[in-house]
Amino acid sequence: MIRQYLDIPPVWLLICLALAWAQKTYFPMGLSFGSGIAGFVGGVLAGGGVLLMLLAAWEMRRHKTTLMPHRYADALVTTGIYSRSRNPIYLGDALFLAGMIVFWGAVLSLPLIPIFVWWIERHFIAEEEGFLREKFRAEFARYAEKTRRWL
Repeated sequence: MIRQYLDIPPVWLLICLALAWAQKTYFPMGLSFGSGIAGFVGGVLAGGGVLLMLLAAWEMRRHKTTLMPHRYADALVTTGIYSRSRNPIYLGDALFLAGMIVFWGAVLSLPLIPIFVWWIERHFIAEEEGFLREKFRAEFARYAEKTRRWL
């Protein structure tokens, strides 16, 4: 029961964001990315991440399938943003995290980005792709062959 509500990617994203914010607030160590350009680059990355998430969610809803991890999908979505990336929502999460780290100037939090990506791959993507392989067999194999996991 707790897994259904707490073990979802947005919770892990919020944990990483909280750690980055705490680092920039309480342990800045005098490091930053600079003032002007960092805000712009961070905003573009974070905004791009949100846009990816919204496009992916819209495509999933259009195909009437679940957005929730740990559940079987009703459809294999290969159109729209999913024709470019098999995991655009997770890519959007990673871009949003990167953008906020840059925007906040949380230099010491940069390692959270690859850690987040690694955790998402191991904890969510592997299971979800297993579900898709099981349910959509040849169709998923063709899709996975032509579409990269991230970009």
